[in-house]
Amino acid sequence: MRGNIGQLMKQAQMMQENMRRMQEGLGTVEVEGQSGAGMVKVTMTCKYDVKRVSIDPSVADDREMLEDLIAAAFNDAARRVDATVAEKMGSVTGGMGLPPGLKLPF
Repeated sequence: MRGNIGQLMKQAQMMQENMRRMQEGLGTVEVEGQSGAGMVKVTMTCKYDVKRVSIDPSVADDREMLEDLIAAAFNDAARRVDATVAEKMGSVTGGMGLPPGLKLPF
Protein backbone atom coordinates (compact mmCIF):
# COMPACT_ATOMS: atom_id res chain seq x y z
CA MET A 1 0.00 0.00 0.00
CA ARG A 2 2.83 2.43 0.84
CA GLY A 3 4.42 1.85 -2.55
CA ASN A 4 1.20 2.81 -4.28
CA ILE A 5 0.95 6.09 -2.34
CA GLY A 6 4.59 6.88 -3.08
CA GLN A 7 4.02 6.22 -6.77
CA LEU A 8 0.91 8.41 -6.78
CA MET A 9 2.85 11.22 -5.12
CA LYS A 10 5.60 10.97 -7.76
CA GLN A 11 3.02 11.10 -10.53
CA ALA A 12 1.32 14.11 -8.95
CA GLN A 13 4.65 15.95 -8.64
CA MET A 14 5.52 15.19 -12.27
CA MET A 15 2.12 16.41 -13.41
CA GLN A 16 2.48 19.57 -11.33
CA GLU A 17 5.90 20.30 -12.87
CA ASN A 18 4.57 19.64 -16.38
CA MET A 19 1.65 22.00 -15.75
CA ARG A 20 4.00 24.70 -14.44
CA ARG A 21 6.12 24.45 -17.60
CA MET A 22 2.99 24.46 -19.77
CA GLN A 23 1.64 27.59 -18.05
CA GLU A 24 4.93 29.39 -18.61
CA GLY A 25 4.90 28.40 -22.27
CA LEU A 26 1.36 29.63 -22.83
CA GLY A 27 2.62 33.20 -22.69
CA THR A 28 4.45 32.63 -25.96
CA VAL A 29 1.65 30.86 -27.85
CA GLU A 30 -0.35 33.29 -29.99
CA VAL A 31 -3.78 32.88 -31.55
CA GLU A 32 -5.67 35.13 -33.93
CA GLY A 33 -9.32 36.04 -33.73
CA GLN A 34 -11.12 37.56 -36.71
CA SER A 35 -14.37 39.18 -37.64
CA GLY A 36 -15.90 40.65 -40.77
CA ALA A 37 -14.21 38.08 -43.00
CA GLY A 38 -10.82 39.17 -41.72
CA MET A 39 -11.43 42.93 -41.77
CA VAL A 40 -10.56 43.06 -38.05
CA LYS A 41 -7.95 40.74 -36.55
CA VAL A 42 -6.84 40.45 -32.94
CA THR A 43 -3.71 38.53 -31.98
CA MET A 44 -3.37 37.51 -28.34
CA THR A 45 -1.30 35.12 -26.30
CA CYS A 46 -2.79 32.19 -24.45
CA LYS A 47 -2.49 34.32 -21.33
CA TYR A 48 -4.96 36.80 -22.86
CA ASP A 49 -2.34 39.49 -23.55
CA VAL A 50 -3.25 41.34 -26.76
CA LYS A 51 -0.25 41.67 -29.08
CA ARG A 52 -1.78 43.21 -32.20
CA VAL A 53 -5.00 44.61 -33.59
CA SER A 54 -5.30 44.94 -37.34
CA ILE A 55 -8.14 46.92 -38.93
CA ASP A 56 -8.87 47.07 -42.64
CA PRO A 57 -9.08 50.75 -43.66
CA SER A 58 -12.36 50.12 -45.48
CA VAL A 59 -14.26 49.81 -42.17
CA ALA A 60 -12.71 52.85 -40.49
CA ASP A 61 -15.47 55.19 -41.68
CA ASP A 62 -18.33 53.34 -39.98
CA ARG A 63 -17.66 53.69 -36.26
CA GLU A 64 -20.58 51.56 -35.05
CA MET A 65 -19.72 48.68 -37.36
CA LEU A 66 -16.04 48.96 -36.42
CA GLU A 67 -16.87 48.74 -32.71
CA ASP A 68 -18.95 45.61 -33.34
CA LEU A 69 -16.20 44.03 -35.45
CA ILE A 70 -13.55 44.74 -32.81
CA ALA A 71 -15.70 43.21 -30.06
CA ALA A 72 -16.39 40.14 -32.21
CA ALA A 73 -12.70 39.71 -33.06
CA PHE A 74 -11.73 39.91 -29.35
CA ASN A 75 -14.40 37.34 -28.48
CA ASP A 76 -13.22 35.05 -31.28
CA ALA A 77 -9.63 35.32 -30.07
CA ALA A 78 -10.68 34.56 -26.47
CA ARG A 79 -12.58 31.44 -27.61
CA ARG A 80 -9.54 30.31 -29.57
CA VAL A 81 -7.33 30.84 -26.50
CA ASP A 82 -9.71 28.70 -24.44
CA ALA A 83 -9.63 25.93 -27.04
CA THR A 84 -5.83 26.05 -27.38
CA VAL A 85 -5.30 25.99 -23.61
CA ALA A 86 -7.72 23.06 -23.23
CA GLU A 87 -5.92 21.15 -25.97
CA LYS A 88 -2.47 21.77 -24.51
CA MET A 89 -3.55 21.04 -20.94
CA GLY A 90 -5.20 17.82 -22.12
CA SER A 91 -1.80 16.57 -23.23
CA VAL A 92 -0.33 17.40 -19.81
CA THR A 93 -3.15 15.87 -17.77
CA GLY A 94 -3.14 12.74 -19.89
CA GLY A 95 -6.79 13.05 -20.79
CA MET A 96 -7.82 13.13 -17.13
CA GLY A 97 -11.55 13.75 -17.13
CA LEU A 98 -12.34 16.99 -15.34
CA PRO A 99 -15.84 17.99 -14.25
CA PRO A 100 -17.68 20.32 -16.65
CA GLY A 101 -16.85 23.97 -16.04
CA LEU A 102 -13.55 23.23 -14.29
CA LYS A 103 -10.72 24.85 -16.21
CA LEU A 104 -7.00 24.37 -15.91
CA PRO A 105 -4.87 26.08 -14.79
CA PHE A 106 -6.73 26.68 -11.53
